Amino acid sequence: MNAAVRMPPLDPATLDEQQRAVAKALTDGPRGGVKGPFIPLLRSPALVEHVGKLGEYLRFGSALEPRISELVMVVVAREWTNAFEWAVHVPLALKNGVARATIDAIAEGRRPTGLPADEAAACAVCDELARTRGVSDTTYREAIERFGERGLIDLLAVQGYFAMVCAIMNVAHSPAPAAEGVAPLRSCPL
Repeated sequence: MNAAVRMPPLDPATLDEQQRAVAKALTDGPRGGVKGPFIPLLRSPALVEHVGKLGEYLRFGSALEPRISELVMVVVAREWTNAFEWAVHVPLALKNGVARATIDAIAEGRRPTGLPADEAAACAVCDELARTRGVSDTTYREAIERFGERGLIDLLAVQGYFAMVCAIMNVAHSPAPAAEGVAPLRSCPL
């Protein structure tokens, strides 16, 4: 992102008691620090506590296997043209078995082809939900067959959660971390 960062990291010396407690919890937890969306979110420490817990569940404890969760995160990062989430989740998607060709298609704003059935179902849910704010009966049935009700709810929550954090970082102009082997995400018509 070329624009000036609107919400840079807060000076630790200026944090109030609640912000310090939240920052410590983030640092001591699986994230290992105040990063990405939590930099701007720290301005609302009560919110960051709830958002952080939800994000931990969705990333580390949901009913979805990591390959599907990471695929959804990449799709949402593309939808929002969010360089931070793209840089973080492309390597994780690849590590968890999402094909490079799938990532490349998503990066270019194309719908990937030749996907395993569960990845195709996840992409269909994401695509329809983003375009129509719902899903067809056919897409719903396919998602239930692949993920069950709990898995579909978790998939929808992953999509919604990452849309929220992408929106926050896009408004804050949060910079992307350097990511080896990940081309910067460019704007494209979707």
